[in-house]
Amino acid sequence: MNISRQFIERPVMTLLLMAALVIFGIFGYVTLPVSELPNVDFPTITVIANLPGADPETMASAVATPLENAFATIPSPGYDDLVERAGPRQDLPSIPS
Repeated sequence: MNISRQFIERPVMTLLLMAALVIFGIFGYVTLPVSELPNVDFPTITVIANLPGADPETMASAVATPLENAFATIPSPGYDDLVERAGPRQDLPSIPS
């Protein structure tokens, strides 16, 4: 017996079955919880380094380079933000989970 023959010979059953599938599909689509922008907190470390009276070149060589070398030992760090001023230096490496 052919399955398509059942649907051809019984058009009312086919119509009701298709209507039920469409109604359940629309109901499922409407009630499906989807968040476009989920709340995700990525782990981060904030490091603030001060060297009073140091100029930017000294901060870069004496503070920033050793910090960046230390951050390089963390598996696959990604720098999300790097704030560099004449005062304190702030690095925000992200730590993969």
